[in-house]
Amino acid sequence: MFKKELQKLNFDEKEADVYLALLELGEANIEQIAKKSGVKRTTVYYVIETLKEKGYIEMSKNGKKVLYYALNPKKIGENLEEKKLIFEKIMPGLLSITNDIEKKPKIRYFEGKEGIREIYKDTLKYHDQEMLVWTTEDILEYFDVDWLWNYYVVKRVENKIWQRAIAPDIEYAKELQEMDTEHLRQIRFCSRDKYPMYVDVTLYGGRFVGIMSFKDGLGLIIESEGIYKTLKSIFEMNWLMLQ
Repeated sequence: MFKKELQKLNFDEKEADVYLALLELGEANIEQIAKKSGVKRTTVYYVIETLKEKGYIEMSKNGKKVLYYALNPKKIGENLEEKKLIFEKIMPGLLSITNDIEKKPKIRYFEGKEGIREIYKDTLKYHDQEMLVWTTEDILEYFDVDWLWNYYVVKRVENKIWQRAIAPDIEYAKELQEMDTEHLRQIRFCSRDKYPMYVDVTLYGGRFVGIMSFKDGLGLIIESEGIYKTLKSIFEMNWLMLQ
């Protein structure tokens, strides 16, 4: 009884056994504690020391006789209240550290075609926004283009996510340009020979950058407003140059 509850209050299993045994015994030596608690005598010595450090038991001496007794259970409540006050005191500092952590870029890695699909799906979460993309012709050879057009583009249009894309000047991309209005998209072309692109880079959601290497079957999502804004500035510069 009460053992599981004590374990929730930062007692380990043996500490709970020894503490409960001492509450019942009132005052006892090591041998009596071991017998009552079911904890090995050699282990009881160690447990007694940890409970003393936590302030839950005390020791008394009568000549050579050493006895131990549990302090009033109210002491547990007092310790918890003291810890609560300490936590409340340091919480603002902890939150400031958390804020610093949140400002650092978060990176998620993905592998294989299924992993790259997960990156694409992530871009669909941010409705009624604009997405900026540098794309590569590797997508035609190393990725599931049918899934891209039959699922991804359909969902993107449903979610009213507009796309501006910079693509290599290949015939396939020029054919896609004919469907720009239908697909909520605008494409501008750069020279595939002069400016080859080997990965797809997608800026979305105001703070996310998806990078996909279709040939390597690798991708990542970077969450960082600073990185997003810097790449967005570079994209806008590229976009103006390609008018």
